[in-house]
This record gives sequence, C-alpha cells and structure tokens, in this order.
Amino acid sequence: MSEKQNVSKASKKIEDKPASKKIDVAKLLSIIPPASELKRKEIKLKEKRIRVRYDESLPPNTIRLSKHLAQLLGINEGDLVEIVVAGRHKFTYNALVIDEGNVNEVHCNPEELKERGVADNSIATIRKHVSRR
Repeated sequence: MSEKQNVSKASKKIEDKPASKKIDVAKLLSIIPPASELKRKEIKLKEKRIRVRYDESLPPNTIRLSKHLAQLLGINEGDLVEIVVAGRHKFTYNALVIDEGNVNEVHCNPEELKERGVADNSIATIRKHVSRR
C-alpha cells in the first residue's frame, strides 16, 4: 500500500469515531466548594444577654433554660451556669435543660432571686461556669 492510502485509511478511522462531547467546566466547578466555605468555623457563643423570669416550681440553685440556648452556649444538663445581673451581681446555678422554651429567657426560683435583689424579667448575661483553680 502506498503512503497516501495509509493516510486516507487513518483519516477515515478518525472520521468514523463519534465526536466526543465537550465537558462543561462550570458543572465540574459547581461541586467544589468556595474557599470561604472551607475555612468557615462554627461559631460558639461564650455568653448571651437574656431575661431572668420567676418560676416557683424550680428548686433553689437551679436554672431552667431552653435546649436551643444550651446548645448555643455549650451547656449540658447539670452543668454549672453563671448569671451576671447589672455587671456586678454574679450567681452560680445548676442547669436544667428543657426541649421547648424561649431562647432569650431563663427561669429561676423567685425566693432566691428576691433575696439577692433581682426582679422578675431582669436583663442578665448567662455563660457556662468556668472553674478557676
């Protein structure tokens, strides 16, 4: 066979193959998350401003808070929690976590709060107690 025949056979083989589909680069890039997503860290609050409400059904030294608020602050059932009223009065309570409830409210024993000079519906800051040795 001559060289021309070999070239023509080779070109026919190339023409016989179906045209390959072009790959859509945009679709490939859509599965790669952006850099900001890779670097994002979950933010965990250290403290939150809340309202302190009276609840006569609670025993002394116990505070009741919603599950959502507890998750935000990293508080578990039975953990020690600090309540700071007016930036001066700091109190420590045992946490009682309930499923439902307002994220911006916690409930305490009214006799204990009245004794300490805290009125119903007072604004306070709540945080997980950190023991300092």
